[in-house]
Amino acid sequence: MTVFTGSHSHGQGHETTFAQVVSDKLGIPFENVDIVHGDTAKIPFGMGTYGSRSLAVGGEAIVRALNKITAKAQKIAAALMECDEKDLEFANGEFRVVGSDKKISFGEVALSAYVPHGNYPHKTAHDSEDGLEPGLEEHAFYDPLNFTYPAGCHICEVEIDPETGATSVEKFTAVDDVGRVVNPMIVEGQVQGGVAQGIGQALLENAVYDSDGQLLSGSYMDYAMPRADNIPNIAVHHTATLCAHNSLGVKGCGEVGAIGSPPAVINAILDALADKGVEDIAMPATPFRIWQAIQKAA
Repeated sequence: MTVFTGSHSHGQGHETTFAQVVSDKLGIPFENVDIVHGDTAKIPFGMGTYGSRSLAVGGEAIVRALNKITAKAQKIAAALMECDEKDLEFANGEFRVVGSDKKISFGEVALSAYVPHGNYPHKTAHDSEDGLEPGLEEHAFYDPLNFTYPAGCHICEVEIDPETGATSVEKFTAVDDVGRVVNPMIVEGQVQGGVAQGIGQALLENAVYDSDGQLLSGSYMDYAMPRADNIPNIAVHHTATLCAHNSLGVKGCGEVGAIGSPPAVINAILDALADKGVEDIAMPATPFRIWQAIQKAA
């Protein structure tokens, strides 16, 4: 099974999660699914990926194409087993006549779809009789009527040296609801990456310009991104409220880590400095800014 998708991956693991969806829907081995993306010679149209949309939008488009394939395959299976298609159920990669042990595998149906040899009513080059086109290829678009709404709670614990303003993030816990989790390891990785990004935004990263509008922090020597020693072990947990308007029940997870973490870090800093009279601090909360805030409050 080859899937051509317009949802381009740049590290989210589409090759895994999309293949899992196909494998689960058709009951075929995961390793038999090939995900093709990012090739404009093969993909008729695609919007890439943005806005945490890959599984909730691109994945749903795949599901809808699979539904079309399953519906056509069921007609072929019914013809091969000489029964009414309404008497068939499809599960675990097999079409089975309800109430009997008569069955046929999806692979056998797929082969017959391409090599019909009169096994089912099909259109040929020599006639125009009603029938199914040979082959088992479908495409689908999905334009969602609404957004998905992930939610969560992020908790951060920091320690601050009041003499220098240096801050260390000691603990971080993220609990998010992204609907059904198709691949827990990939979701955890995306949340951890987002939290790292959010910690960088809260403590380190800053675009600085001079009075003439010249960017002063235009290289990685001047623009401080978080390193391993800035990031603690991040505890990631999930709850699941299924999304109501896609059949997978999924919500976007690509940005939840980056959205929840900056305010969690800043609020932890303000909580730590509350007894010193500090009520507000702008991002990035660098050691110098924190030290200045302490001195001003004093």
